[in-house]
Amino acid sequence: MSSFCLILIATAHAEVYEKTLKNGLKVIVREDRRAPVIVQQIWYRAGSMDENIGTTGIAHVLEHMMFKGTKSIPAGQFSKRIAAAGGRENAFTSSDYTAYFQQLHKSKLRLAMQLESDRMRNLKLSKTEFDKEVQVVMEERRMRTDDEPRALLYEQLLATIYLSHPYRNPVIGWMNDLQALQVSDAQTWYNNWYAPNNAVLVIAGDVNAKEVFALAQRYYGAIPARTLPPHRNISDPAQVGVKRIVVKAPAQLPNILMAYHAPTLRDPEAEWKPYALQILAGVLDGNESARLNKALVREQQLASSVGVSYDAISRGPSQFLLEGTPSEGKTVADLEAGLRAQIALLVSDGVSEEELKRVKAQVTASEVYKLDSLFYQAMQIGQLESSGMNHLAIPLMLKKLQAVTAQQVQDVAREFIQDDQLTVAVLDPQPLSGKPVAKKGAAHAR
Repeated sequence: MSSFCLILIATAHAEVYEKTLKNGLKVIVREDRRAPVIVQQIWYRAGSMDENIGTTGIAHVLEHMMFKGTKSIPAGQFSKRIAAAGGRENAFTSSDYTAYFQQLHKSKLRLAMQLESDRMRNLKLSKTEFDKEVQVVMEERRMRTDDEPRALLYEQLLATIYLSHPYRNPVIGWMNDLQALQVSDAQTWYNNWYAPNNAVLVIAGDVNAKEVFALAQRYYGAIPARTLPPHRNISDPAQVGVKRIVVKAPAQLPNILMAYHAPTLRDPEAEWKPYALQILAGVLDGNESARLNKALVREQQLASSVGVSYDAISRGPSQFLLEGTPSEGKTVADLEAGLRAQIALLVSDGVSEEELKRVKAQVTASEVYKLDSLFYQAMQIGQLESSGMNHLAIPLMLKKLQAVTAQQVQDVAREFIQDDQLTVAVLDPQPLSGKPVAKKGAAHAR
């Protein structure tokens, strides 16, 4: 299934307001009164790409530590108080940012702000709790990456694509770095990045913007701004030929990833190529009638599954990624040849107006359905703001997607889906629990 990323919304059910407090905290309120609930999200522009060599994973470990208590709230009480109020909460870390959220009845917004603002400035970091949490993260890494062959393959792919850009490091961190982390590393990370002038507060739901701004001033306004370390703007050396790796791991089936360097969106109004790449992803893998599934899975039976992903919104570079698992009796070389043939066909013959119309209708319908989720409404605002763009561009972005032409789709395929920008990663399945695994798909593509 395609995962091409579309950070877009309409404004049919809501109004959006923003205000920046004197300490630099940007507050964005999306009024949506269809249900008496609210979402609070606080986004810090600090992710794994801001880490230093030797301390990879510290952004994610600090995310865990944010639930370990403050000077006034004992460890574990944050989650218990939100649950007692009938809400739910969690957090996530990415390469670009770290975000924390709560979903509650609208009458509990004060509680959410009180708790979240407290841990922005009063987090209590102890060596005992830190050492315990690092062990939790190490086990998480074992379960989600080391013991998951596809996750391991993707991790190794990123480490091969990028020579110097920090996207080459996993968000969860390298195991040897996790083993060496100290509580002082977490304290330094917290002191450097957890400041109002490095954050965006997004509130969505049944609220009044003026009242929200007053509450934000009350709970967050007294937190002083800090001098922030410079955000690194690193560019990777240009790739000059195909890169190939083989990853051996216990698995039942082989897998292939083909990643091409691709641009991300920087100027929503002036640029068109990221929009065309999003449409290209939909043409190839929008649904069961899309090209790759139709040709390679159903007709030629080269693959049991195929997929395409492209993320246009990030602080750093992106990749246009093709992925697949060969069918019984087929190899990754067969599947790579099939994927290449489909790209070559698109480059030579272009995209039909029917395909273009289908993908655009699919994009529009998807975004309309997502408006039912308050969480998604807040999420797309926070992701845009944390990636260096303004949420006011959202309506324009949908219009720009709808304006993509068939020629533009063909042009970006020709420009970016070519070998000088390609990295290929192959999963070579090894025996599971001592039992031999058939290597029907593990042949290397030449």
